[in-house]
Amino acid sequence: MPRKSSSRPPKQKKETNVDLKDIKAIIDLMQKNGLTAFEMEQGGFRIALAKESGLVPAVGYAPAPVAAAPAPATAAPAEAASAASGKEIASPMVGTFYTSPSPESPAFVKVGQKVTPDTVVCIIEAMKVMNEIKAEVSGTITEVAAENGQPVQFGQALYRYK
Repeated sequence: MPRKSSSRPPKQKKETNVDLKDIKAIIDLMQKNGLTAFEMEQGGFRIALAKESGLVPAVGYAPAPVAAAPAPATAAPAEAASAASGKEIASPMVGTFYTSPSPESPAFVKVGQKVTPDTVVCIIEAMKVMNEIKAEVSGTITEVAAENGQPVQFGQALYRYK
């Protein structure tokens, strides 16, 4: 006896349910931590938030380049001098920067220490997930450019090296 073929509807892409409360919570975290940009992709859903002119963050659902706010005129000469002293290890994400795995632990790296591409240099906490950040370069650390326990932006200098 031949099998009957069932007529099933074709499989559809799995949709990600994003609650408006989750987006509001992200916006609140941005405001609480003084962040100007946030970007996330999960299960086919992508969201990018950017704060413009000190107003409420703008919500976008397509990839868009996020421009960093210009530094105050008084900080420009100092930044130019320190940028000239070496190359930078930049933050790959928005989050909170930590130099050690716990407050009691020593820093992952110190000024004068040699690093390789596999050397863990810090942790960035993003959405309660601790992300180990590797140097991805070889060199000697010349400066810790970010402040421990403070928010960092995507592309912000964490360390300088030569």
